[in-house]
Amino acid sequence: MKIASTIVGALLGFAFIASGLLVLLKLGPQPPPPPEGSAAAHFMAAFMTTGYMSFVKVCEVMGGLLVAIPKTRRAGLLVLGPILINILAFHAFVAGGKDLLSPPLLVLCAMALFLTWVERCAFARFLINKPSDPARTSS
Repeated sequence: MKIASTIVGALLGFAFIASGLLVLLKLGPQPPPPPEGSAAAHFMAAFMTTGYMSFVKVCEVMGGLLVAIPKTRRAGLLVLGPILINILAFHAFVAGGKDLLSPPLLVLCAMALFLTWVERCAFARFLINKPSDPARTSS
């Protein structure tokens, strides 16, 4: 399982690093804009003109770097999780379901879910409402 999680972490990290750097450094062609007047066009216009998309891309690069390194994988998943949720929400609600089941998006989600499952014991500690320090329990 350790080898599989290392490979999946490297692949997921590379995918987010590459997609973030492509936009930040303008290394590739720009994707075609959504149809004018559509909800997706309004959504992207707000993101692009305010600089919010640059912030998201920086978070993608940082999250990708953290996920690719096994010791920081959990922190990377905490950064990339909300980004993946927002990508899914965009396709489901703003784009009307278009490309929601695209293979690249499904593969990214599957890799993130696999890594979350592998790290489930560490993430479970966040959910347990049990104080670790007995001195803190005095009320």
